[in-house]
Amino acid sequence: MEHSFTETIKEVLAKHFGEYSEEVFKRSELLQYINEKTRSANRGSKSRSSFANLYAIYVIVEDYIQKGFNAQGDYSTYKGAEFNKLFTRQRELPFGSKLQNHALNNRMNSEFQKYFPKSEYTPILRDMETNRYWINENLLKITIQKEAFNLAAAINNIIEEYASTKQDSFQRFIKACQDLVKIESSQPEEVEKFISSLVQPNVDARLFEIVSYSILKYFYHDQKIFWGYEMDKLNEETLKLYKTGRTNANDGGIDFVMKPLGKFFQVTETLDFKKYFLDIDKIQKYPITFVIKSTEGVGDITTKIRANAKKSYSIQAIIDKYMSCIEEIINIPMINERFSSAVKQGYLKHILDEIILQSKVEFNYEDDEDENENIIN
Repeated sequence: MEHSFTETIKEVLAKHFGEYSEEVFKRSELLQYINEKTRSANRGSKSRSSFANLYAIYVIVEDYIQKGFNAQGDYSTYKGAEFNKLFTRQRELPFGSKLQNHALNNRMNSEFQKYFPKSEYTPILRDMETNRYWINENLLKITIQKEAFNLAAAINNIIEEYASTKQDSFQRFIKACQDLVKIESSQPEEVEKFISSLVQPNVDARLFEIVSYSILKYFYHDQKIFWGYEMDKLNEETLKLYKTGRTNANDGGIDFVMKPLGKFFQVTETLDFKKYFLDIDKIQKYPITFVIKSTEGVGDITTKIRANAKKSYSIQAIIDKYMSCIEEIINIPMINERFSSAVKQGYLKHILDEIILQSKVEFNYEDDEDENENIIN
């Protein structure tokens, strides 16, 4: 499948392999995989990026190149790259500061196998006893008309181009947000339109979570509750929503938590009941609110979850217990309603500022241009 970034991939290959570049592209499973994972490159900051799996490839191939195996030497005798060095290097790359170890350990291999179920090669090789890693050199070498080609340098050049393109895209997004801050008081409708465009089914999951949080934070901002241990000594407190960590983090299924109610929120884009029930199990069946990246009605979503659960569970009591733990479902129309309510309360600028703040944190963005020169080299 070709997309807008495929042209960049082919340009890089042409520089490395000249007249053989098209054939190299067609015959390399690893290049085909990278082509698939870079579809979002020119779709802007609102589209999903794929840094984890690409960077897992990048850092191991980078080690391969640094040791000179792309030019000479017997890679089969190499003792392997150390996990700690690979993991640290991943986090030095653009947008990589909070990457986890999943891609290096299994996720990249698992996804590659889904794309190429008949492939005889596993891309990332690992010795669990020594915690050493290798790239499968069979995927880096191609012979065309008796001429041997090593793809290592070209593969890393392609990933570098992808990271650079996504950096440019995100910097434009941040600048657009900052420009909107300047006109918020004179043209609030433009700001509202922009934020609403970020609450759509096709928006990157991380941005959806950030925008949902920013909206809900100020929707609940002025709501008050009274609580205490004695009727004549009640405490008055406004609801406060906290973001518990980075998006897509392994945090036990809690994306936001509300004080003082202790209400848990999990953001998701799937209607797979197994994911919902897994999140519920992670927090010992504590009630949880799901913020779902879907325009389907809440009733329809609930019906689908229950119907799918019935296909796997034959015991009604089990299904009822899990379903009772779904405290609330918030879909895209509800988020938009709560956005309108927060805007009416005068929180439009606060929401935009929160989106900018959380986006910078999530994507490891710095305003200082010198600090922002976090490039691959």
